[in-house]
Amino acid sequence: MDTLLQTTKLSKSFSSEKVVDRISFSINRHEIFALLGPSGCGKTTTLRLIAGFEHPDEGEIRLNQRTLNADQQFVEPEDRGIGFVFQDYALFPHLPVIRNVMFGLKKSDRKLRRKKAEEVLCMMGLRDFMDRRPYELSGGQQQRVALARAIAPTPELILLDEPFSNLDAVLRQSTRAEVRSLLKKAGMSALLVTHDQEEALSFADRIAVMNQGKIEQTGTPEEVYYRPRTRFVAQFLGTTNLISAEAIGATALTEFGRVNLDRPASGQVTLSIRPEHLTIEAYQKSHDVHPGKITSKDFKGHDITYRVLVRAKEYLVHTDNRLTFQAGDRVIVKPLETAVVLEE
Repeated sequence: MDTLLQTTKLSKSFSSEKVVDRISFSINRHEIFALLGPSGCGKTTTLRLIAGFEHPDEGEIRLNQRTLNADQQFVEPEDRGIGFVFQDYALFPHLPVIRNVMFGLKKSDRKLRRKKAEEVLCMMGLRDFMDRRPYELSGGQQQRVALARAIAPTPELILLDEPFSNLDAVLRQSTRAEVRSLLKKAGMSALLVTHDQEEALSFADRIAVMNQGKIEQTGTPEEVYYRPRTRFVAQFLGTTNLISAEAIGATALTEFGRVNLDRPASGQVTLSIRPEHLTIEAYQKSHDVHPGKITSKDFKGHDITYRVLVRAKEYLVHTDNRLTFQAGDRVIVKPLETAVVLEE
């Protein structure tokens, strides 16, 4: 892969609190990368360090083999070749859309700036909105104007700070699909900061999951969802069942029977298995596993979530809508996929 951005052992403290703790990650050219984590985990501070809005206490940032931060070296934000889309878009309310986009193009004459701004706005599907003020646009349209302004100077990297959080649920989903498509069409590299798991999973090519200033896992959306390394990643990226079990090689013994493991282990382990990777069947006396009892059923149209009590442990099971069990039914829980062994 052709690495565009590289951060190495990046740290930042405010007063006595270490907000970013020696993190290292890279972004490839033409890649959309996401920093995902809860509020206060350090992801926005990391974004501001890369943009040059904050000075790191230690560590190095390199963009396209050019050092932006290292020891006493510091490149000012305007000289980094990085575009920034703010959470509130930061559009000028008194200027029409075309002049908002032209604002970031300061190194050419007005005619060339206008031509470039028009080209980018047309690419964004905003040809008919160039002379409107931001307040005359929908939230999704404002988002695209902000992105157009960031893209127009052709930066090497676009930084997106919670860019969809101000949109309603329906518009958020359609806008992020549009923005992802536009970034890919323009051949841009981007770094998204978000606390929204669904947003990161659907928008990014790779994800780094942050917790308390550190990166716990980096990988593709499929890797971090299906193969979480830690308890935090397993729980933060959707719902999961955490199970204490005794492992013997490639299998482990749980309350509902033996399960296969994603890697060999021995002794007491903590396992993660997603609710959609379990199913239930009616209990028969011929079964050689402990029966469970359905304690609740949550019908959601296209699928159903059951809570099943096996001995003293309750498990979540997501099934399709063809199963017709009811609360109180005796069932067995069966794994459909391997369980993931978590790092302790």
